[in-house]
Amino acid sequence: MAKVTFNHGDGSVDVLDVDPGTSLMRAAVTNGVAGIVGECGGQAMCATCHVYVRPEYLEGLPEVSADEDEMLECTAEPRDDPRSRLGCQIQVGPELEEIAVDVPDNQT
Repeated sequence: MAKVTFNHGDGSVDVLDVDPGTSLMRAAVTNGVAGIVGECGGQAMCATCHVYVRPEYLEGLPEVSADEDEMLECTAEPRDDPRSRLGCQIQVGPELEEIAVDVPDNQT
C-alpha cells in the first residue's frame, strides 16, 4: 500500500492507504476526498483533479504529457509550475510509495 496525503486549504488533511496502480484522482474520488472531482473519469480531459504536489515529491514523478500540459492550462486555480499536476495522471506504486499534495480551493 502507498500513502497519499491530501492537504486542504482549511488545514484539514486526508491520509489514504492506496493500492499500487491507483491514481491519486481515483483514490480521492473513491474515498470521498473533498475538492477532487474527476469529471472525465481519469482521461486527462477536464482538469477537475488538479493538485499541487509538495516539492519533496516532484523528483519521482513521470514527465507531464502533452495532454496533461494542455489541461493544466484550464485549471480553475492558477497553475504552479512545476507543482501543478492532474491527479489522474499520477499513479502510486513501487516507484511512488508516498506522496503529499495540496488540493486547490476550486476545481470548476
